[in-house]
Amino acid sequence: MHWITSIEGGPKRVNHAAVSMGSKIYTFGGYCSGESLREYVSMDVHVLNTKTFRWTKHPVSELPYFENDDILPFKRYGHTAVSYGDNIYIWGGKNDRTCCAVLFCFDTVWHCWTAPTCTGDIPFARDGHTACVWRNKMIVFGGYEEDCLAFAKSMYILNLDTKHWSHIITSGEEPSLRDFHTAVCIGDRMYVFGGRGSVATNGIYLPRDERYSSNLWYLDLHENKWYNTKATGDIPIGRRSHSAFVYNEKMYIFGGYNAVLGHHFNDTYVYDPKTNEWTALSPNYSPPCRRRRQACIAVDDRVFLFGGTSPIDGTEENTRNDYLYDSDRKLNDHSDMYVLDFKPTLKTLALIVTQKYKLDMSILPANLRTEYSNMFNANNITMNRPNHSAG
Repeated sequence: MHWITSIEGGPKRVNHAAVSMGSKIYTFGGYCSGESLREYVSMDVHVLNTKTFRWTKHPVSELPYFENDDILPFKRYGHTAVSYGDNIYIWGGKNDRTCCAVLFCFDTVWHCWTAPTCTGDIPFARDGHTACVWRNKMIVFGGYEEDCLAFAKSMYILNLDTKHWSHIITSGEEPSLRDFHTAVCIGDRMYVFGGRGSVATNGIYLPRDERYSSNLWYLDLHENKWYNTKATGDIPIGRRSHSAFVYNEKMYIFGGYNAVLGHHFNDTYVYDPKTNEWTALSPNYSPPCRRRRQACIAVDDRVFLFGGTSPIDGTEENTRNDYLYDSDRKLNDHSDMYVLDFKPTLKTLALIVTQKYKLDMSILPANLRTEYSNMFNANNITMNRPNHSAG
């Protein structure tokens, strides 16, 4: 397992939502420090070709929101994205003026947005929730409801074929209310780790009462029953705004933030459901710096980590126990991308050595020089304009 490269020049985004579709990764919205978060503008869409490591910006990003507000999502953060068939579904999230409960669909074939009509028990708007796909259903858990000023208490499932929402009653030892946790589906279970909770009653969030749990929970998706795994091993410190992904039926987490400790992380852990055990990992080469609110997407044997935000050098210790630690004035947003390769080929390892020692590439074939350039040179985001003409 190797961190094989870090590449600058990608979309500088924090609290964005991303999902893979074949060999491409689509990332939606998020914010960057200094941008206005109160304006209604259409959500930007960036696409990463995971074969070439090159980013493009999708032309729908340039559509004016107010002329298309019946089908276009406004730019937001704290939302979720899931893929099903050829479509990507965006739900929830907020800007600095309002939160959203409309379901949006991005068609990856025709490269357009729609807002499907939904029926049933439509959940209240929230952000900081998770959304997982199990079979033909999208499961929404946790988050923070702006209208109630409290952590969301209800779980909902959307049938992605019928677009019908259902409120799900669960049983068992339920996890505490939380936001900015992670959730992944492995088999017929949804695993939930981390997030920001509070000791306040009725789910009301008070900054000085923040709590971070290191317990790992799963929901049996047949029984709708919660279980505390009581996992063993190298149990990660509780955190929020970290990343989670699944590879070979195991759950991995990276990074995140614990406000009680005043600490950002850049550690990597794996949980094996078969042994019910956590293991701390130390991939080869330099890992990303400590950060939170990044995206981390697995495609085949590689994981692509991009964006997020980190404390400016020397500021983290000063913010400990200071409940203004979330101020973006003390954080640095990232436009970089790191690639973690679980099974690096001999060619990939040779390219890493070539780059490390600055070896002469001029005698190598053109295709290898291009691959080397894509793997180590900064991106220059271009506009992708798909051609749907017949023929």
